[in-house]
Amino acid sequence: MAMRSKRRTFHRRKVCRFCVDAEMKIDYKDSKTLRYFVTERGKIVPRRISGNCAKHQRVLTLAVKRARQIALLPFTTVHTV
Repeated sequence: MAMRSKRRTFHRRKVCRFCVDAEMKIDYKDSKTLRYFVTERGKIVPRRISGNCAKHQRVLTLAVKRARQIALLPFTTVHTV
């Protein structure tokens, strides 16, 4: 049996950009900022991928949903009939 070398992968912990920059606010009217947290299919990016803390992810989710409701962000990209 050949010995397999174990490789340890180091994953850098993502930091919440809203905690780092206190001046950056989450606002449903700022669709340009919210687009970073929505996929091209229109889904909200989960916090394990975006790196947000739980507190800011909840606020962000609410802001995306409000922006969708008043048509600043689309619900989906393709509407099938």
